[in-house]
Amino acid sequence: MTVVEAGPAFSVDPQRWPDLARVPDAGLKARLARKVFARAVAHLPLRVVGPSGRRLGGGGDERSAVMRLNRPREFFARLGVHGLIGFGEAYQTGAWDADDLAAVLGAFARRIADVVPRPLQKLRGLYVARFPAGEDGSPANARRNIERHYDLSNGLFELFLDESMTYSSGLYGGAQAASDFEPDADADALHEAQLRKIDAVLDAAGVREGSKVLEIGSGWGALAIRAAAERGAHVTTLTLSTEQKALAEQRIAQAGLGDRVEVRLADYREVGPPQGAPGYDAVVSVEMIEAVGERYWRDYFETIDRLLAPGGRAVVQSITMAHQRMLATRKTYTWMHKYIFPGGLIPSVTAIEQALRARTRLRLVRRLDFGEDYARTLRTWRDRFEAHWPAANALGFDEVFHRTWRFYLAYCEAGFASGYLGVSQLTFAR
Repeated sequence: MTVVEAGPAFSVDPQRWPDLARVPDAGLKARLARKVFARAVAHLPLRVVGPSGRRLGGGGDERSAVMRLNRPREFFARLGVHGLIGFGEAYQTGAWDADDLAAVLGAFARRIADVVPRPLQKLRGLYVARFPAGEDGSPANARRNIERHYDLSNGLFELFLDESMTYSSGLYGGAQAASDFEPDADADALHEAQLRKIDAVLDAAGVREGSKVLEIGSGWGALAIRAAAERGAHVTTLTLSTEQKALAEQRIAQAGLGDRVEVRLADYREVGPPQGAPGYDAVVSVEMIEAVGERYWRDYFETIDRLLAPGGRAVVQSITMAHQRMLATRKTYTWMHKYIFPGGLIPSVTAIEQALRARTRLRLVRRLDFGEDYARTLRTWRDRFEAHWPAANALGFDEVFHRTWRFYLAYCEAGFASGYLGVSQLTFAR
């Protein structure tokens, strides 16, 4: 299929993007979606305009972000049939666009409770998509879920991450918004923020010379390298991504730390205590719990408790959301699950504490929140991703992937900037 109507023209590969290569037959659902959408945007600080420049819904003013409906029929068909998944898919195909995508998504995020009329909210269970089989966080599925994102290409991630290859929120230590910074200058600040974040985790966990550390979720080895090189720790780090393991081991060898850091391709449930010791002095896990899945949160924390030595501390950095929002959305299959992170769920701090009390002796003893820093981190990643898109395209990623990841990064940035999402470093002890 080639998109030839208003908006960007590019090919949609039906083999790679089967659900995007055809527009669903919506009928009444499309007409209903148009009415609901027009009613919702009338109350948002957002201008929605059609191909002729005509405004829909009458929301916003001349200073508001602009959402352009390039192909309204397609947009409302996808929205009517697939809901919020269709909203994202319509952006992927170019049925709608925006000069400032994060601002448009932020307008929705800040008023998320008003986007869907309350009578329809009560019928949520009838129209939201459900998780497909085979995407939960079971041992059999966890590796496949991780591979779908982290094994895309090390080269892709190298294009937009900082030099430490850290794929989680930096810790800037300030409350300024992401939009207050220039992209070029902020790229350097991002690296310092990532090192500050890693040091904060290691400090909270009490990592020092000779500490035996278990890391659940290796990334590309940044935390393990810093713990070994700067603290003199011995680190066992776990990943389910073969691409991450290969590059992490290469980086560890280049740093001369092969005798201090071991990278294992293993599920967290498969690991035992270090040889000759009752447990690890510290267990750390940075933004891995989101992939665990609600059903397995208790297993995750029970594993941490089982592997932590007496007197040790555990630190988990987690993306979070308000508990009531989590309860309302936890069974919903979203655009993010379908195209970016299959199988996971963002927890609330309350849910984490409930999982701790259910099967562990661990209790929360310290909490550091820095959600605004994640908005700034994501803004920098998005700027770098766009600046290096030609290189990503040369790696074999097509224009639909370009728009998919632009939407993903802007969607997350808007979530943190609006306060809908947060991020916390949580320290646990017995």
